[in-house]
Order: sequence, then structure tokens, then C-alpha cells
Amino acid sequence: MNTIQYILLGFVAFIHLYILILEMLLWSKPKGIKTFGLKSKSFAEETKVMAANQGLYNGFLAAGLIWSMITQKHDFAIFFLICVFIAGLYGSYSTKKPRIFVIQSIPALLGLISLML
Repeated sequence: MNTIQYILLGFVAFIHLYILILEMLLWSKPKGIKTFGLKSKSFAEETKVMAANQGLYNGFLAAGLIWSMITQKHDFAIFFLICVFIAGLYGSYSTKKPRIFVIQSIPALLGLISLML
């Protein structure tokens, strides 16, 4: 892997580690409520377990990308970047928030392009 690929993969992994923190640790805190546009503190408390589960999956995506960087396995990186890209597409579509596409899918797509060149 070259420097650009490491930077892009590291950036996508960082995004997903940050999402893990937001969903697992900050979901019902003011930062989480504001970031995800939650209706209320009580709603955040009621959905805290579900959000933590989502955060765990984001952690798995980050771990896969980090593992692909350590082992320099392009096929692992491609797999996890495709997963991130699809997650961003679905998240954007299902929540009607294009911001999710920009935050998740575009960096993953840039990483994929860098690996394909």
C-alpha cells in the first residue's frame, strides 16, 4: 500500500471509530443527541442499547480496515470499504439524510478508487 492509500483507509477507519464513540458512549449525552438529531433525552435513553449495537458494528468496520492496513491485504481493504460504502448508501437513503452519504460513502469510494488504480 502506498501513502495515499494508508491515509484514505486510516481516515475511513477514524470516522468509524468516532461513530463508535458517538453511538456507544455519547448517544444519550448532549453531543450524541445533537449529532444524530434525536427527539429528546428520553428517546435517547430508550434507544441507547440499539445505538450501542450500531456502534459495535462501526467498530468492526474500523477494525477490519485497520487490520487490512497492518497486513497490507488489499482484498480485505476492498471488502471493508465496500461494506462502508453500502452502509453509507443505505443510511442516507433510509434516514433521508444525504450527510451520511458524504461522511461515509464518499471517503470509502475514494479509498476504493485508490486501491483500484
